[in-house]
Amino acid sequence: MLEHQAHRVMALTEWEERWQNNRIGFHQPAVHTMLKTHLEEVVSGRTGVRFFFPLCGKAVDMKWLADLGHLVVGVEFSEKGIREFFEENNLSYTEEPVPSIPGARLFKNSEKNIFLYRCDLFSVSSSVAGQFGAIWDRGSLVAINPKDRERYAGLIVSLMAVDCRYLLDTLLYDPEKYGGPPFLVPDAQVQSLFGSCCDVKHLQSVDALTDRTRAWGLDSLTENVHLITLKDAGAQTQPR
Repeated sequence: MLEHQAHRVMALTEWEERWQNNRIGFHQPAVHTMLKTHLEEVVSGRTGVRFFFPLCGKAVDMKWLADLGHLVVGVEFSEKGIREFFEENNLSYTEEPVPSIPGARLFKNSEKNIFLYRCDLFSVSSSVAGQFGAIWDRGSLVAINPKDRERYAGLIVSLMAVDCRYLLDTLLYDPEKYGGPPFLVPDAQVQSLFGSCCDVKHLQSVDALTDRTRAWGLDSLTENVHLITLKDAGAQTQPR
């Protein structure tokens, strides 16, 4: 199935164009149900967890977690998306350059502990952002160009602290009927990307077919959520 989308590429400029034209059907106005359902399994009794949001957009999930006392760090290429997040949630913010990433800017609300980097996701590293106790990946792996998935997995693993609990949301559908994005990510590929250094646990599957996704030409769509944790530190290897 993967061969149908293997060479599909979305340039960063195309994503920015979608934001400028308000073509952001991927944005959800409410906190994601799967995050709410599995939050306790992700937090695992911890307080003040550092959450990472790759390709965060203006996800309302970030403010929800911050209101619960967690620290949130996101990365988004579109400055418009970042500014709208703060403005739509009535949050003040300051901005400053990120010296280690040319052209990048950090938008932050220190009172709520929300820090959003405007840059290419692959410009971020643990030396810039640190490591995280949790990651919520609702629309990132499924948006990354399929050819970049191994690079993406390597980046995510490098950002995981030893106790990190990574909640990953993926989609299953017939790629002959829709070319993406969001892209198909089979469970077997999740295992191949992360299984060498992480334990992968399937938590839930739901029927995600809606009128919007039917308009893509789909007649079935399954949303899966996985919990990914690092294996014993002494046994870790880099993802393939």
